[in-house]
Amino acid sequence: MTALTADAATTAARLRDGMASGVLSFPLTSFTTDMALDLPAFRDYLATRIETGPGAIFPACGTGEFFSLDEDEYRDVITAAVREADGRLPVVAGIGYGWAQAARFARIAEEAGADAALVLPHYLVKGPQSGLVEQIRQIAARTRLPLIAYQRDQVAFTMDSLREVARIPGVIGLKDGHSDLDRLQRLKLAAPDDFLFFNGAATAEVQARPYASIGITAYSSAVHAFAPEIANAFFTAQRDGDDATVERLLRDFYVPLVELRDRVPGYAVSLVKAAARLRGRPVGPVRAPLADPGKDDLADLEALLTTGLDLVGAAR
Repeated sequence: MTALTADAATTAARLRDGMASGVLSFPLTSFTTDMALDLPAFRDYLATRIETGPGAIFPACGTGEFFSLDEDEYRDVITAAVREADGRLPVVAGIGYGWAQAARFARIAEEAGADAALVLPHYLVKGPQSGLVEQIRQIAARTRLPLIAYQRDQVAFTMDSLREVARIPGVIGLKDGHSDLDRLQRLKLAAPDDFLFFNGAATAEVQARPYASIGITAYSSAVHAFAPEIANAFFTAQRDGDDATVERLLRDFYVPLVELRDRVPGYAVSLVKAAARLRGRPVGPVRAPLADPGKDDLADLEALLTTGLDLVGAAR
């Protein structure tokens, strides 16, 4: 990895410490019933997430419906997140689309005071390895924010490509959503020792033990967006080697949640938002093309949420 500026090195160190101490939180974005951005509700919701001690917050990413925000809404969301965090933990803003648009979002996030940016997979098209590297290079050249690359869907780096990405000034890590552990092990061996890696699989807890087996213990948690009690209990059990608790939570909560999530495209976000509403959190509906769960799925979600909270002794 190219030598980082003092600010980037400080951010990388804070993120490394945060990854070791708690889950990475990907908060929801609050909308009103008529689909307008609801900033007061978002700030109220986000404050409750921060109080539960995540290692970092990642506003306006996939769970936060980045793809549905215009630039003004995005600026408001990141500004609100920075103010709520108030320096207590790192704020990593989602950016994405082609590099020109991603750079615009990066400038907005930088002006809002974010600590770093997560480069979400680019829109629609597939590209060769040289193009994947160039996408990151062009964004990095246009922002002072440290960048974390995100591989999933049409983005998958080879060892050689990741070596190039790690040499781009300001790039500090990789979020992985493929869960191909053979490939990921090779990427980890190709990267510098201080390069950050974390598990970004959908419902990442289900993959936490396999990732940890190759030395990647940090992970993002969508469950933290609606049930931080469950997410934190799992993190503690996984960290402390409490296999009985890990397996009980996987068997009775996380795996059934994945099965429910897989019923309908987009439920990776829609179910999370619905679960937050079930707990009285002011997050509102999802924006199209996502759709809120139907009555039967919502009933199954409510029952599963009750089970999960009971497992960790949390109030419903």
